Amino acid sequence: MTNATTYRTRWADMDPNGHMRHSAYADYAADHRVVLLAQWGYGVAKFAELRLGPILFREETKYLKEIGIGEEIRVDGCLASASADGSRWSIVHTIFKADGRVAATVTVDGAWLDLDRRKLTLPPAELAAAFSSMPAYEPPTR
Repeated sequence: MTNATTYRTRWADMDPNGHMRHSAYADYAADHRVVLLAQWGYGVAKFAELRLGPILFREETKYLKEIGIGEEIRVDGCLASASADGSRWSIVHTIFKADGRVAATVTVDGAWLDLDRRKLTLPPAELAAAFSSMPAYEPPTR
């Protein structure tokens, strides 16, 4: 997993049952996307300069194993699909426990928004190429 990011879960990530709250999974997946974009040269400042931003149409989480406070987790992102021009894409984030077991998957479908026109737009060619270089998602075999 060459594009994985490691995190340690925090008190704020937990629910009253003592395991990671549902929205924290989405937060870690979102942070991982921000990390990837920045690694490709598309940090917050670059998006502001371009007047461009990523948007989501759908987000789905499948919970498989509990995660507790202080656990080390690893989040990766793989490209499930992308349009030929890079305007629309789907990413599957896999959240792993420290022992390598899959704790959850977060699937997002997104596109690019022109922040001035408030309409969908094409990404810069370099950004589309970076997205297409992501590892392809391969569903686990059971």
